[in-house]
Amino acid sequence: MMAVLLFGIMALLFALNTPIALAIGLGSLAALMVHGGFPLMMVIQRLYAGVDSFPLMAVPLFMIAGALMEVGGISRRVVSLAEALVGWLPGGLAAVSVVSAMFFAGISGSAAADTAAVGTILIPSMIRRGYDKGFAGAVQAAGGSIGVIIPPSIPMIIFGFLTGASIGKLFAAGILPGFLMGASLIAVSTIVSIRRRYGTMEGFSASRLLRRLWDAKWALGAPVIILGGILGGVFTATESAAVATLYALFVGLFIHRQLRWRDLPSLFIRSTLTSSLILFIIAAASIFSWFMAIEDIPAQLAKTLLSVTTNPVALLILLNLVLLVAGTFVETTASLILLVPVLMPLLPSLGIDLIQLGAIVVVNLAIGMLTPPLGICLIVSCTIADCRLESLVQKIVPFLVILLVDLVLITFWSPLTLWIPRLLFD
Repeated sequence: MMAVLLFGIMALLFALNTPIALAIGLGSLAALMVHGGFPLMMVIQRLYAGVDSFPLMAVPLFMIAGALMEVGGISRRVVSLAEALVGWLPGGLAAVSVVSAMFFAGISGSAAADTAAVGTILIPSMIRRGYDKGFAGAVQAAGGSIGVIIPPSIPMIIFGFLTGASIGKLFAAGILPGFLMGASLIAVSTIVSIRRRYGTMEGFSASRLLRRLWDAKWALGAPVIILGGILGGVFTATESAAVATLYALFVGLFIHRQLRWRDLPSLFIRSTLTSSLILFIIAAASIFSWFMAIEDIPAQLAKTLLSVTTNPVALLILLNLVLLVAGTFVETTASLILLVPVLMPLLPSLGIDLIQLGAIVVVNLAIGMLTPPLGICLIVSCTIADCRLESLVQKIVPFLVILLVDLVLITFWSPLTLWIPRLLFD
């Protein structure tokens, strides 16, 4: 009964377009008041305890690092390198947008930031070269979704915080799925470009590739520091975010000299506001998680799902369907906090590793960023391309299809997610 009340109030508030953090917090507060027996001061204590976490400090730090690298000229050099790598393909700019997003994914940890940083450069370039606006926005949105798969990844940090899973292992689990998704998107964009006769940018030149590789050496240093430090055991995810922030500041101010001191206040304020939205959701959701634990709601919901089927394959299919639907209608951070406590009791029945579960959850929610009404990558691309959302939705379908095929492989072939973590950590 308490579960029906809790989720019913939250669903009503979501339907009334209440901000996500308020919907979760007010729904949990209402359920607590009906339950009785708890002083309201507990709510304030849980709000504070929900974000009083060292691993969560990585969220604002990665946000700031990504913003510094975008303004400091790193994203432009990454795009130039991607042009030399894949610009010779049919529809080369489309492939460049995906490869650039993959590079930037190793810096920002955010799909929205990834889409915006690369899209502001490449979407206008594609439109000027005769690409359809909808296709230009769709391919950039699809590439941007990889921002939460290739490490560092803010959703994986949150998953690790919620479950106690190793963030280093989660990051390692995202490497092969990220490259698989990137390669698949390049293949689809190339096929579509051949059919629509979008031309190549330039012929392949090894000397040009080497020149641009040298020019991008400082840009490539960021993911090397972040991933090398974490996977090599030199520092934690939070420490790597701090190092990446200092590195981006140094490169932007003194190496590329495109970042100015007067840019910093507005940049820090913008990054802090974005981070605060995520952390506010996490703080409100800590009340939700606490109440769920008191009422043993996750175990009850798990029993309900297990009453439908106990077959691991059927459960994994059902899990993916639930996550895809949730990613379509609920923001990524909120989806993680609402669903992960329910999924954890199912883990023994699913027959998969916790790290693989983390990868499956994040990939599903990344695909949700490409589906309306809450597809954040679609909205960002639509704004940059200055076109109707319906146009992007039509053009995104081939990319969604191939990503769903990738999701099936990631779900049912465990080496894709577990080979690198076992190689590095076991």
